[in-house]
Amino acid sequence: MTTDTPHIRYWWEDLQVGETRDLGTITPTEEETVAFARQFDPQPFHLDAEAAKASVFGALSASGWHTCAMAMRLTVDGMLRHSSSLGSPGLENLKWLKPVYPGDVLSLRHTILDSRALRKRPDTGMVRSRWEMFNQDGDKVLEMEGYGFFRRRHPATEEELARIDAQRAS
Repeated sequence: MTTDTPHIRYWWEDLQVGETRDLGTITPTEEETVAFARQFDPQPFHLDAEAAKASVFGALSASGWHTCAMAMRLTVDGMLRHSSSLGSPGLENLKWLKPVYPGDVLSLRHTILDSRALRKRPDTGMVRSRWEMFNQDGDKVLEMEGYGFFRRRHPATEEELARIDAQRAS
C-alpha cells in the first residue's frame, strides 16, 4: 500500500545515507537579533551594541540559540515541510563555532549520516543527520547532529522486520 500524498516529496526511503542538500540562506537583522535575545537570551552582548563592543565578540552578536532557530527555519522551509517528518527525539554534538553578527548571510548544509528502519514502528524510519551553517566568508558558525523520524512510503514487510531482528542479534 502506498501512502503518497501530493505535498510529500521526501519519505524515509528517499533520504539516502551520504546525501547532502543545501537548505537555503538567512540573514539576521539587528532588530531580530535583539528581539530574540530580549525574549530568550538576555545577555548584554546580544542586547546592546555598546556593551557588546567590550565583550569577547567585539560587536552585537546573535545568541547561539537564535542561530539554532534560524537553522531550524531553513530546515523546515528547505526540507521538512516537503517531507513525511514525524518530529525528532533530539540533537547531539551542538557546537557554536564562531559568532553570528547581524547582516551575516548564513547558509545551511544538511547531510544524512545514517538511516534505519524501526522494528517497533514498521511505518517509520529514523535518520541521523548533520547540519552545518556557514557565514558569507565560508566560516562554519554552527554544527550539530541529530535524529528525525519519517513516515515510510511502504511499511516494513515481515521479511524486513526479521532482517532487522537478525542484525540486532549479531
